[in-house]
Amino acid sequence: MEVRKAINTDFAEILDVHKAAFGEKKGPEIAQLVDDLFTDISASPSLSLVAVEKGVIVGHILYTKVTLQGASQGLSCQILAPLAVLPDVQGKGIGRKLIEAGLRELKMGDVQLVFVLGHPGYYPRCGFIPAGELGFEAPYPIPEEHAGAWMVQELFPGNIGSLKGQVQCCHALNKPEHWRE
Repeated sequence: MEVRKAINTDFAEILDVHKAAFGEKKGPEIAQLVDDLFTDISASPSLSLVAVEKGVIVGHILYTKVTLQGASQGLSCQILAPLAVLPDVQGKGIGRKLIEAGLRELKMGDVQLVFVLGHPGYYPRCGFIPAGELGFEAPYPIPEEHAGAWMVQELFPGNIGSLKGQVQCCHALNKPEHWRE
């Protein structure tokens, strides 16, 4: 399996991966979000990676720009949203490889913090920790019973503990329906 940056000709296959990974109910909604994120200028700079196995895209991850209200303008932050792996190859470490490759690439680009709203049993295995208790508020309130789903990872030491504030996402992701578990 190869992890590489997505290219324009991958677009339709990427949307198909999200539709399949999230099922009939949520798949079209998530695919539309991905489409919106790709065309949202306020999401840039972004990082889009695909996992390819035998010439077929089996996974996709997208990181887009966010800002932390009140933080210095030099602070570079991203959000991981969304991550998708085809159902028939889930559980084989593809998602983790996409996350790790993305974090390496972001670190090389001097990104300091990466946020995610995701499964609290999955993302901590990749180094994410609860963000709310560290003073990082999500763009929309996260219900207390799902507070552990809002997470952060520090790529360079020194920001966690010295910064607090509310994360501001790009236009496409800054909608309440994307912040409900």
